[in-house]
Amino acid sequence: MKDEPVNFPPFPPEYRASGLLLHVTSLPSSYGVGDLGSSAMSWIDHLHDAGQSWWQALPLGPTGYGNSPYQPMSSFAGNAILISPDSLISEGLLAKEDCESHLPLDFVDYDAVIPFKTRLLETAWKNFKAGGRTDLQAQYEMFRSEHEHWLEDYALFRALKAKYQGAYYLEWPSELVERRPQALAAARRELANEIDQVYFAQIIMFRQ
Repeated sequence: MKDEPVNFPPFPPEYRASGLLLHVTSLPSSYGVGDLGSSAMSWIDHLHDAGQSWWQALPLGPTGYGNSPYQPMSSFAGNAILISPDSLISEGLLAKEDCESHLPLDFVDYDAVIPFKTRLLETAWKNFKAGGRTDLQAQYEMFRSEHEHWLEDYALFRALKAKYQGAYYLEWPSELVERRPQALAAARRELANEIDQVYFAQIIMFRQ
């Protein structure tokens, strides 16, 4: 008789637990949007102290129009606005004065937060490229290699999305929409720095 796989439930029958649903963007922050820094760690401590076992955080992917976590632009990538500026400061990739902001504390103004976080990541990328945190270089290269199956196309997509001011991809030049090899290769050469910056943002997001 052929052995058949046994399907065990994920938890024993007597298991009971509770938790809370909260997206990372809802955490308190002086940078206009909740992130993966100290407020996230404090939130986990509060959940533990309250006897809670679960934090359902909702999808953390990069959002597009409407900024809905349920409409991400990638199933693999993380949303770079969730990167903690304080963590970048502690890692030596940003200075405290780089992160000064006057963003609202009681709601998320995405139209202001996204360019603010984009500028911070551009500064952190320039510092990294100029030799800051050389110990991360090996991790950067390893991350690119291990995640190549999704990261290369995603980084090119984001660089092209920025080049065409956020336009829907079907409105891009036809040779890009049809993924003609010569057009893609030319775009990779033209946008090499922007593509590398997307790689960088993703490794920082995954580290945090």
